[in-house]
This record gives sequence, structure tokens and C-alpha cells, in this order.
Amino acid sequence: MRMNGYEAADTDEAAAFSDSERLASGDARCAGAGPQGTGSDGAGLSSIDLNSDMGESFGRWTLGDDKALLGVVTSANIACGFHAGDPAGILRTVSDAAANHVCIGAHVAYRDLSGFGRRFLDEQPGDLTADVIYQIAALEGIAASVGSGVSYVKPHGALYNRIAVDEQQAHAVVAAIAAVDSSLALLTLPGSVVGRVAADAGLRVFREAFADRAYTPEGRLVPRSQRGAVIHDATEVADRIAKLVATGRIEATDGTMIRVEADSVCVHGDSPGAVGMAKAVRERLESDGVSLRPFARGGRL
Repeated sequence: MRMNGYEAADTDEAAAFSDSERLASGDARCAGAGPQGTGSDGAGLSSIDLNSDMGESFGRWTLGDDKALLGVVTSANIACGFHAGDPAGILRTVSDAAANHVCIGAHVAYRDLSGFGRRFLDEQPGDLTADVIYQIAALEGIAASVGSGVSYVKPHGALYNRIAVDEQQAHAVVAAIAAVDSSLALLTLPGSVVGRVAADAGLRVFREAFADRAYTPEGRLVPRSQRGAVIHDATEVADRIAKLVATGRIEATDGTMIRVEADSVCVHGDSPGAVGMAKAVRERLESDGVSLRPFARGGRL
């Protein structure tokens, strides 16, 4: 259904992809951060990345505690002004990320400030390519001003979902990344259309799992409209991610263990208790002997 030029849609960050459709990850090229170590079956990771969305405050409106999260995560997906964030706030977050040696990623989105980038926008491919080029270039300029740089791209919200299944828009986004800097990595869902398109174009592709979200037995994220979609207990989240890193599997809502391949784990920065949750995940992984390391260049050891 379309309303005012937008397609009404659920805004979850995941869709269904079978194990056979999942992509192999690219090589990590972070300075001091090698590939995520794994056993032959994909389980038993020796290191993993922890990412969070940031830079989404606007004017007097504050969303999340970026400064505190930057002391915990290894990668920061920073808004580029299209779905959230203003120039001063984005600059502040980029500067703090650089000071904490956290990898910076461009959190590109549809041009949808009023909808927080959570509405599908039926853009023409050429327009979408231009929008994504603009956003990456803007963040690269801000990062350069503080002596840092952008290492990867992670699309936001409805765009993230759309290019997971939409060939045309996936090609538009990949074309934008390649046009700006083909060394930029892409962070996306395992088995997504955009992951395949990006890999075919020679880009490095990395996969993510979600720390604070429930999964269906089919490997989808439970829609936010359903009860239990978001997990708020930090100890439970830390236990789930520890099992995921150790075994390559996570518990679904029906109690079954499903395979989820991940190079990075996302903790939503706008979730209540996000900082405490990120700390709990990091502390649990480190206590299990797992290193927290970014998947893209320039990040913290």
C-alpha cells in the first residue's frame, strides 16, 4: 500500500534468507584487526565486531548516548543527515569516534527525516545512487576534518530492508559505494541481494546479527509490532550472543537453535539501556576469550 509517495512497510532490519543463500564474508582490512577467526563449520569465533547506530540526534532532540557507546563498541554506523542527524551533531559523533579509535561507517538512508528513514521510498535508481553518493561524501568530508575516515557503509531502516530483496535498488546502492570508494566495505544481512550484488562488484561484504532482537524459526527478525520482538534484559542478550559466537547458532522464539552467520553484532543505540547492554555483551565475550575487533580498517584493537 502506498501513502503520499511512500510504501507502507514494517521496518525491521531483517528478512528471511536460508542457510544456502548466505554469503561468505570478505577479508577484513582493519589496521590491527584481522579476519574474524572461525572454525570449519562457522562456529567458535575468536573475534567479532560490535556495532551501533549513532549520530541520530537533531538540534535540541537527543537520541541515544553516543559518547558512552563509543567507549564500548568497535564500529559506529553514523547518520549522514538524510534520516537523522544534523551537521554539528554528526561532527561531534565522528570526532568522538575518532578519539576512541572506533571504525566509522556511513549509515546511509532514504531522504526521510520526518519518518526516520523507516518508510520505503520508491526512488528511481539514478536518484538513489546520487543520494547515497552525497551521504557518503558528506560523512567522508566530516571524518577528514578530524583526521579520520569512513571505512564501510551500512544502510539504515527501510533502505536496509529494501535492498536485501530488491535487485534494482541494491544495484543503485552498490553503484554509489563503488563510485565513491571501492575499498569501502558493506555491512548487511547474511544472504541479502545487496550482499551478492556488492560481492559481484568486487566490494568486501560482511554480515551482521542483532543482539537485542528475537528471531523466528525461519531466521527472520520478529516484527517490532509483535510482543517479545525486542529483548531488554542485558544478561539474556549477553548469553544469546555468547552462544552465537561460540556455536554459530541463536535460539529462536520456539526454542530451536538456528544458524546465523555474523562478522558483527548490532546493538541498537536508541534502545533503552543500550549502553548497559553493549557493555554486558562486550564483557561476556571478553570473559569467554573472544576479542572485540572491527571488520573494517582503522578500528580499535
